[in-house]
Amino acid sequence: MDTFSTTIRTASHEQHAEAETSTFMSDLLGGRLGVDAYARYTEQLWFVYEALESGAERLAPDPVAGPFVRPELYRLAALERDLEHLRGSGWRARLSALPATRAYAARVRECAERWPAGYVAHHYTRYLGDLSGGQIIRGRAEKTWGFARKGDGVRFYVFEQIANPAAFKRSYRELLDAVPADDLEKQRMVTECKRAFALNTAVFRALGGEFPLTA
Repeated sequence: MDTFSTTIRTASHEQHAEAETSTFMSDLLGGRLGVDAYARYTEQLWFVYEALESGAERLAPDPVAGPFVRPELYRLAALERDLEHLRGSGWRARLSALPATRAYAARVRECAERWPAGYVAHHYTRYLGDLSGGQIIRGRAEKTWGFARKGDGVRFYVFEQIANPAAFKRSYRELLDAVPADDLEKQRMVTECKRAFALNTAVFRALGGEFPLTA
């Protein structure tokens, strides 16, 4: 019998692949878009992580979500440092969310406030993705736009407080396997995980509309 971490990864594989191979992300990773597209993407991430992290401490005592509240994962401060580098000191006044981003952040916030197990599904799709595929984005951004290695502009992808990402991901999956939820609730978490990927893909689609390739 598969562990829950295996089940949730396998069940969401199709949605995960769709997000990773979106036109916008393919163009970004392929070096076919300018740094402005990367900055706009980083702005959208700010809204999602603000929703994830603003309610995290309130969930710390919760038996389901509490074990996943890990300050070493927090990304908001790093995102803000990146945005200052990318957009300048007045970045916050010019920050704007795409409608797809607003929908994504609203769902994350709703789960944080009303459904801890659903929050875990969003937590999983974001942070484990950042520790894995996010490193490909970092490397490409450094190479394409000349950011210093692990410096301003890509700090979102640098987990300074996690010395061994592979070991951390193993321990995270062990937390998933031990989550105190029955089979029905776990199935709902899988469904929410799929929804999280779909919401993320919608953001990519909207960004692709803003930054279509002219060639």
